[in-house]
This record gives sequence, C-alpha cells and structure tokens, in this order.
Amino acid sequence: MGTPCAVQLYAKTQAEAKRAADRAIADVRRLEAMYSRYRDDSLLSEINRIAAVGGSITVDAETAGLLDYAATCYQQSDGLFDITSGILRQAWNFKSGKIADEAVIHNLLDRIGWEKLRWQSPVLAFPAIGMEIDFGGVVKEYAVDRAAALCREMDIRHGIVNLGGDIKVIGPHADGRPWRVGIRHPRQTDAVLETLQLHQGALASSGDYERCIRLKGVRYGHVLNPKTGWPVRRMAAVSVVGDFCVVAGSAATIAMLKEDAGPAWLNALGLPHLWVDVAGKVGGSLA
Repeated sequence: MGTPCAVQLYAKTQAEAKRAADRAIADVRRLEAMYSRYRDDSLLSEINRIAAVGGSITVDAETAGLLDYAATCYQQSDGLFDITSGILRQAWNFKSGKIADEAVIHNLLDRIGWEKLRWQSPVLAFPAIGMEIDFGGVVKEYAVDRAAALCREMDIRHGIVNLGGDIKVIGPHADGRPWRVGIRHPRQTDAVLETLQLHQGALASSGDYERCIRLKGVRYGHVLNPKTGWPVRRMAAVSVVGDFCVVAGSAATIAMLKEDAGPAWLNALGLPHLWVDVAGKVGGSLA
C-alpha cells in the first residue's frame, strides 16, 4: 500500500493471533496486487490498457462492488469524487517542486469524467479513448475493513488494523480500554491535533500534507479537483469517524474537495468529524 501498516491483535495464543494476522495481511497484499497502478500485472493496469484504446472489459464481483461504490460517491459529491481523475498525475509531480502546466491540465480534463465511461455491471466500457481509472481513494480503506472483518471471522474480538493512518477497530483492548488514536496536525510535524478514544468503528483522514509542493508561500496539495485539475485550497485536513473505513475515507476526501462547502456538508452528513483549514482554524463535531 506504499505506507506503514500495522495489525495489533489480542488472542488466546500467539499462534491464533498469527493465523489471523497472516490472513489479514495476505488479503491486503491480494488487493494491492489487483488494484495497484504501479504493477503492470494488476487488474487495474489491464483495465487502463483497455481504457487507453476505448474498449470494454467484464469485471469480477469484487471490482463491480468497488465501481458501484465509486459511482455512488461521484453522484453524492456532485462529480467531485471521480476515480477517472487519477490521470492528473501526468500533470502533477509532487516530487518535482514545480506546479503543473496549465496547458497540460487543460488537455487532461477532456479525458476525465465518470459520465464519459459506461458502467453496466459487470461490463465497464470506455467510449472515449485515453481515459484511466484509479481506485486510490477507495481500495486502501476497503482493505482496512476487509482485514478487520477477516480477523473477526478468525474469532478475534480485540484489536485494530492501521493502514497508513486509515484505521478500523476490531474491538477494544482485552481489558475494555479504548484504543487511543492520534490525529496528525497538518502543519506541525510530529504534533497531534486531537486524540480520540475508540472502542469500535473506523477513522480515516485526508489532507494536503503528505504530498505537496510549496512555492512562493503557497502550498499545492495532492487532493485535486477533477473539474479544474488544480489542488483544493480551503481545507488542510479532514478526519471522519464511521462504522466503515471506506465510508469515512470517501467522506473526508469529498469534504476536502467541497472547499468552502465542506464543513456544512460534513455537518449534514452527521458523522463525527474534525477539520482544519489552511488558515489554521479548527472545526467539526470532534473539535
């Protein structure tokens, strides 16, 4: 998953814990192998090779479920959460220290838009050539939920799964204590903005601090608006708590993308949340 990952479990024996952890880790690796854009042999790469020439592909049930979820996020975000927007990485290299070229962004925008592909489960078709899809905003969080569920199937009742800060609580510590989870401050390195105590549920965050370009006092983060091709400029970070990590993660990302409307949208959503804007103002029901 390209990030530090951890599974912490309580079990009656070390062997029982290891069996559960091994099963969870194997499933995370399976999902990475299927949906990584960095592997030529992944299913995602196969889909994108077909998308490049304007073809179609019949997908398996799991991928169909992820596409259905992506379609729902697209609709509920008014087109801001769009898995076809990953192609913008051709314009934005956050290791370069340079902002994207406006002309390159403009050309890529013609190849972005969930509405430009056809999804009729189980067939995914690309009438327009040169498109791509990217499950980066969905699969890691989905993997968290699956790993936790698999551990519970192995009779684990106390533990936590953490994939790069996307978290699912299997159950509290064996003595009933909650897990203490720190939310990183988006502007102060190694500082904690808030510490939550979770007996259950999931936590996911989105922010402009992991990958960004700083130029002439302006921070350009990696959360990109698919309609403009440019980074969001209102929110520095959003964290959301929910029953499922995949829901919390997409909600956090949508709130980032909604810019000034993000706080009100989060309030209407009704999930516990915390946000920090670029001016340092902190808000949300967890503040």
